[in-house]
Amino acid sequence: MVDQSEFAWRLLTRSFLPPDQQSSLLAYTPMFHARLFRGTQTFRDHHFQPIRTGLTSPLRDSSQPPLEEKQEPVYLDGHPSHDRPLIVQFCANDPDDLLEAAQHVAPYCDAVDLNLGCPQGIARKGHYGSFLQESPNLIHSLVSKLAKDLDIPITAKMRILNTKEETLQYAKLLLDAGASWIAVHGRRREQKGHQTGLADWTMIRYLRDMLPKETVIFANGNVLGHQELERCLQVTGADGVMSAEGNLCDPGIFAKDQERKLGEEKGEYWKGRDGKGGWRMDAVMRRYLDILYQHVLEIAPPRRTPLFVPGSKTIDSLPLVGTPLVPPFQPTSTIPTQPPTDDQTPTSNSTSETPANKRKENRPSSRTTSPNLLAVQAHLFHLLRPLVSKHTHIRDKLARARARDMDTFEEILSLIEDVTKQGLLDYENDPTQFEVGKEEEDGVGDDGNEEESSVKARRACKRPWWVCQPYVRPLPKEALEKGSLSLGKKAKRKMEEEAAEEGRRMKGREEGKDSAREERDEKDGVPRDEMAKEAMVCG
Repeated sequence: MVDQSEFAWRLLTRSFLPPDQQSSLLAYTPMFHARLFRGTQTFRDHHFQPIRTGLTSPLRDSSQPPLEEKQEPVYLDGHPSHDRPLIVQFCANDPDDLLEAAQHVAPYCDAVDLNLGCPQGIARKGHYGSFLQESPNLIHSLVSKLAKDLDIPITAKMRILNTKEETLQYAKLLLDAGASWIAVHGRRREQKGHQTGLADWTMIRYLRDMLPKETVIFANGNVLGHQELERCLQVTGADGVMSAEGNLCDPGIFAKDQERKLGEEKGEYWKGRDGKGGWRMDAVMRRYLDILYQHVLEIAPPRRTPLFVPGSKTIDSLPLVGTPLVPPFQPTSTIPTQPPTDDQTPTSNSTSETPANKRKENRPSSRTTSPNLLAVQAHLFHLLRPLVSKHTHIRDKLARARARDMDTFEEILSLIEDVTKQGLLDYENDPTQFEVGKEEEDGVGDDGNEEESSVKARRACKRPWWVCQPYVRPLPKEALEKGSLSLGKKAKRKMEEEAAEEGRRMKGREEGKDSAREERDEKDGVPRDEMAKEAMVCG
């Protein structure tokens, strides 16, 4: 994920597992551009922060002193206590760029991954990600260069191609070049946005059956929630399951049943009368902010009142599930906020008399380059999507929040706790208003065809708006019908050509049927207008 799997979010995801099981979760960094990472100190400092002084020179060989002899303790990324195992992910189109970038991060991770799955337009323009599929020789040289010259494993993430045979050859190319394992996204390159559609798990199963048994394969795609994890393993035969968007909507997606039960006892996990449940958004946001305080800002988190649970007595604050992640926290330093200068300090009546653009200029500076703080707003929009869709005043306040403005995020948390309390009380009074009926709110019925309709998935994933839940995109056909997806000129032309070709095929079939029908008419003596047309259901 680009800018969405930074240290704090990885730590949050791992926190939903018991301490002794957190190392079973293999995490990837955001995707870094190898050329920029190699050549720009500032880029490295702003995206990957394993040590406070920054990465100045790559570790070119293992003869250099080990990390612990450099008297430079690990700061955030790749911390051996709570951020391992870790894979650092790069996009690249030059083997030398990729190798030197990988050498910078090698001491702080367990493997380096070549991203060959990015389908974005910028990847097309920069010639990387999934747009290297047409350059097999370049892909081979990228992987083989690292397999030969890097001391840690090289892995690759790929998308499926148009046919099973092409996809198999692509996977063999990566493995032959030296990839230790492959992660396979079961969608093609053009499947993105409203055209995302469903991932094809049968393609991944085909790779599992056709590649050597010792080949390690991770499956990716269609993992909306915890219930899909085991099903994906069974259907694909993969060795592991990767989650991206599902994890953004619910960082507790990998939590085991034991942790969910413990979370339910502490009020963090909610379960309805139908047995369906999920992690409460206010509880997850508390946990997320506390990680930012403790590890990124290095100040003690505020003491919080217990979460509201209908019918429960007031109890002392309880620890979070899965903590402690590290030994008891000892504040080492605080990062002061830059005070406003005299000309930045607004007067008591500045809000009412100063134009909006001037008020924006007068706001105290709170700029930061920390990837963990810059990602907070985007993460909260993913996490809180159902809640802010209903409570738009929270959405508007979140939209105005700025990175490192922890006071504003605390105010947002307080608002979320207030509306969650009211939602829980409303559920106690009338649960039926939160349950999914036979028809969706937009009036779309379930036609039973998962390839054509997302209604079934939406019903299965639907939870009350205060519970973490996946976002189910409409399938391409639905998006076209609703007007949220419009075809471009090329797509329209292709559709017209396909329709014309189908018309020609149908015409040819009808001509053949007409001649055959005439023969039957003469033979059977049945008038033509009394004969049923082929493929028509009569009665």
